[in-house]
Amino acid sequence: MSAENISLAQRILACVELIPVGRVMSYGDVAEYVGTRAARNVGRVLARDGGTVPWHRVLRSDGTCAEHIRVEQLARLAAEGVPIRGERVDLAAARWDGRQLGV
Repeated sequence: MSAENISLAQRILACVELIPVGRVMSYGDVAEYVGTRAARNVGRVLARDGGTVPWHRVLRSDGTCAEHIRVEQLARLAAEGVPIRGERVDLAAARWDGRQLGV
């Protein structure tokens, strides 16, 4: 199946599935990776269909979590060894850009 035939939602979920343990991306990073500017769509897709992918590895661009998932998300990230300062992920240390796996 060519990239043109894969829906945006499928591309978002595939990207999030690739984020390695201990690494994170922002909603905007995921959007850019899949070829869109619509970071909000990333959040919508994860809210609707993200239960099968490591949704907790996707954050706001400032390293914070959405309030309604903050406690669980921070706990999952901490368990994976993601560097957290207060209630904010250290994006400089943990951000993944997709190139590390040769993707």
